[in-house]
Amino acid sequence: MLGVYLARPLLAPAQTPAAPETRRYAIEVAGLRVGTMTATRQAGAAPAEVITTLVSDVQVNFLLYHLKIYYKVVNRSRHGQLRLSTVEAHTNQGNFASRAEWKGDHYDIVANQYKHHYQATEQQPITYTVTDMFFGEPTGVSRAYAEYFGDFFTLVRPAAGQIKATRDGREDEYRYANGQLVTIVKKNPLKNFIIRLEP
Repeated sequence: MLGVYLARPLLAPAQTPAAPETRRYAIEVAGLRVGTMTATRQAGAAPAEVITTLVSDVQVNFLLYHLKIYYKVVNRSRHGQLRLSTVEAHTNQGNFASRAEWKGDHYDIVANQYKHHYQATEQQPITYTVTDMFFGEPTGVSRAYAEYFGDFFTLVRPAAGQIKATRDGREDEYRYANGQLVTIVKKNPLKNFIIRLEP
């Protein structure tokens, strides 16, 4: 009986998927908390697939200034290359969307956002995105795909632990401590948005 039992193939224990990596941030304007931002990275269902999401929820009410923005980025990458990126945005100015999809030899890119309409094809594989910046300080990377806009931020390092991201006159500053993103300063003509890592 023991021989029969030993002859049975051993069953490997069920693989439990790794827990998602999550980073939570508070969004501030003029020292007031106006929203949240959450970045998540997890394994996908397909082999070597990684899904990253970025959700931002902002509501600002100043005297004559009202702003409501909810947007969600979902990136699906395989073997380190972006395969599909979708952005849905819901604002007090309407609903908007962006999409980039790998077609085998190029991306079809369409961004229809508030006062921003962009359509392009991109031949080069995209291996680094703005959402990736939430999961570690970029090294050896000179540009990041900006999912919302459908094109790229140029990245430069003015000092240790700082990354300046620029695109079409827009500038954001990313600050890292021990490789972890702790603060983002989004420059705005009215008031800068400060995004801080929550403990």
